[in-house]
Amino acid sequence: MTNSWSILLDNASLLALWGALVIHWFFPIPTAVHPIHICQRFAILLADKVNNPDDNDKQRLFSGTLTWALIWGTLLILLIALYQLVWVDILFQLTLLWIALDWRNTAKLSQHFINAYAKGDKVRCRQLLEYPLNRNTQNLSLLGLGKAGAETQLLSYGRLVAGVLFWYAIAGGIGAIMYRVAICLARAWSPSRHQYNIFGLPAVRILAMLDIIPLRILALLITVGNNSKAALQGLIEQGEHWFLPGPGWLLSATGHKLSLSLGGPAIYDNKKMVRPQIGGKIAPAAFHLAQIQQMMTYRLLAWVIIESALLFIFQGSF
Repeated sequence: MTNSWSILLDNASLLALWGALVIHWFFPIPTAVHPIHICQRFAILLADKVNNPDDNDKQRLFSGTLTWALIWGTLLILLIALYQLVWVDILFQLTLLWIALDWRNTAKLSQHFINAYAKGDKVRCRQLLEYPLNRNTQNLSLLGLGKAGAETQLLSYGRLVAGVLFWYAIAGGIGAIMYRVAICLARAWSPSRHQYNIFGLPAVRILAMLDIIPLRILALLITVGNNSKAALQGLIEQGEHWFLPGPGWLLSATGHKLSLSLGGPAIYDNKKMVRPQIGGKIAPAAFHLAQIQQMMTYRLLAWVIIESALLFIFQGSF
């Protein structure tokens, strides 16, 4: 018992993980002043300078790659240099993970959306989804809002919690914050917007590579429990049908587990994009959105417990 307690006190990664979770839950950083939000605004301003619509596709692809590397690489170098000056490692790791996580804000957004959707308040639902959905929400019907809300819940929890925690376990606080910056750049330069249809491809492809393992692990966690056979079968059949492999598994597993119809056509830049129809046949209602909220909460708590155990065991092996 004494040895285990000593290992726990010596495990800076584990203590930083739980410290960041507690601080984040009680003191989440508001979106408007979040460093990642500021980074996204800077990325858009920089892209406006270097993304020339008159360039050919090859030049714009190269510009997108170089600009991504400039922002991401510069921040990585600065964080590594800063780490050399840190006296208390646990505070450094804790602070970076606190900044990278967005569990509390996602939970609040999800609950507000469920309440508004249950009342049929389309105006409020559109306002809530405008920023996280990263596309025009003004023409969304109640059915479209339900699907968009479900997809937003899943991908927000998947990336902003599970993905961040995964990369924290792999590369510490620096890994967590760099993954979050990769999400930021992919959102800022989303190829679904006409001006970034070529320029933003490198950012999305890199995020897809960073996403694939954590989102697939989360998808497998989702299949556990009720309707596990249907969820696993649907994941095998439709998981690769989506544009990106990580989100495809996550949406397919959830859609089949809860028999929800997800995906389908979406409007980007006033243009209709045909997306695969995945999942079951039931249109998401407020009840189903609440189910997703509860399911993701339990799966993420399991994720934290499993990751904590692995960090404890890993530290104890030295």
